[in-house]
Amino acid sequence: MLRRLALVAALFAAPAFVHAQLPEPVAQVLARNGLPQDALGVLVLKGDAVVLSHQAGLPMQPASTMKLVTTLVGLERLGPVFRGRTELRTTGEIEGEVLRGNLILKGGADTDLSGEAIETMLRALRYQGVRRIEGDLVLDRQLFQPARQDLGAPPFDESPEAYYNVIPDALLVNKNMVQVDMRSTARRLQLRMQPELERVSIGSDMTLVDADCAKWEDGWKLPEAVRGKDGRIRIVLHGTFPRNCNRSYSINVLDRDDYVGRLVRQTWTALGGRMSGKTVEGVTPPESALLAEHSSRMLPELVRDINKPSDNALARTLFLSLGSLQADPASGSTALPPPLEGETTFVRADAAVREWMRSQRIDDTGFVIENGSGLSRIERISPNQMGYLLQAGLRSPWAPEFQASMPIVAMDGTMRRRLHGSPAAGRARLKTGTLRNVTALAGYVPDANGTLCVFVAMVNSEQAGNGKGRAVLDALVEWVARSGASGQGVQAAP
Repeated sequence: MLRRLALVAALFAAPAFVHAQLPEPVAQVLARNGLPQDALGVLVLKGDAVVLSHQAGLPMQPASTMKLVTTLVGLERLGPVFRGRTELRTTGEIEGEVLRGNLILKGGADTDLSGEAIETMLRALRYQGVRRIEGDLVLDRQLFQPARQDLGAPPFDESPEAYYNVIPDALLVNKNMVQVDMRSTARRLQLRMQPELERVSIGSDMTLVDADCAKWEDGWKLPEAVRGKDGRIRIVLHGTFPRNCNRSYSINVLDRDDYVGRLVRQTWTALGGRMSGKTVEGVTPPESALLAEHSSRMLPELVRDINKPSDNALARTLFLSLGSLQADPASGSTALPPPLEGETTFVRADAAVREWMRSQRIDDTGFVIENGSGLSRIERISPNQMGYLLQAGLRSPWAPEFQASMPIVAMDGTMRRRLHGSPAAGRARLKTGTLRNVTALAGYVPDANGTLCVFVAMVNSEQAGNGKGRAVLDALVEWVARSGASGQGVQAAP
């Protein structure tokens, strides 16, 4: 243990400008793609031995490899039986067929909260004989503070309607997405939307054009939700669409109060019920009574759904859960004590991650986490920090769950199309990370003898796109996967 701690301390104390010689195949790919060696940060560990270290102490943009931090700390802090939970509650009394009082939908970071779950909870209320609700529909998102981080937030890029850009809250239903089915003939475009929402319709001013259906997104323009004076909302699609083309696309364009409120009312009406009050945001009174509830799947399944497809909204929800919830063996989760005045959920989640890192003797100097998903321009982590986090993941009681969440090279997730025919195919498990100026990989790569190596590599450069950074990282993975074989050496760090 003392030897390992001394090694970790020496690595973090080393100046960021100290370079190890890169393997020749990797150096060649860097040069061929016009990328400087100082755009690359690498750490490869085999047990406690450093196989390769290049700018490993330099904080870099990790893109979606940051999800490994969120998911491992989530498993370690919350445990494998953790589940988010939504509650349907009331402050009123049931008198015959009438609920006299407010109906409260209390958010609990339930990542599986869907229209079907809402219907199941409302159906439970109908089974109690209730047909009419005389009170308001209260939406309680107060688990996260601030409750609506999406309000006033500048768009991350030019596609704020896309799912990967959804900013979560504690009461996010269907991820706030509307699925749009677009079907065109030579002269007409037909639209359908799911789910059905009370007094919400869809239309378009799209122009039909002669174009390749596979490239329909080339003509797509930002849609909008137009509210009428009568309270009705019309989702309007803009741009062009190919003739004789069928496509389905999900968009985030509705305010979430509108989305949840109108979904609940549409569903309640479909179940034969009536509701008289308004939709308002509020806080659940302590004396409220539980009517029905819904829980998400357990955390290992959520972690898999975060890392395999690289789901930003789920990762951000888990990160905020670290600052708002604790595991409960009976119910899945309970709220942490209320935050201090002025304290945000982010501050508590950030502290939870750093406390865990320090408990593993990982220096958090230079580490920056903004939302835990990697969809950020300010998040930073060094290859050393990520590498020793992954090493801690091998010692974790939840190591099988953590490793099983990572894409398998050449087989599934975001690695399914990469490194086919390489010695890493079907053997290595690696999380990808991609932004306009970032390409990253982190995870576990077995060498030629089957010995598992911790692997971290990040390219930060304006020239990282168009497959250039990816080619460098793939060459590194292949080099590690071949290392240890007869005639194949390793490059030790100085």
